[in-house]
Amino acid sequence: MSKHQANNPLHGITLEQIVNSLVAHYGWSALGKRINIRCFNSNPSVKSSLKFLRKTPWARKKVENLYIAMQK
Repeated sequence: MSKHQANNPLHGITLEQIVNSLVAHYGWSALGKRINIRCFNSNPSVKSSLKFLRKTPWARKKVENLYIAMQK
């Protein structure tokens, strides 16, 4: 099991940390252009984004993929 997690670039990183890092790097406006979802474009906040992303697997996957790409 630990071998599986060793290859996981998101291991130990919370969704809140991911969203905060993306906002710090891109800002809400640019983040909304990269991933066109309402929680990033209309009255954005970390709390509302987390609520939406936890309920919506396809959007969460896009956010996680953008975070991984940003780290490279």
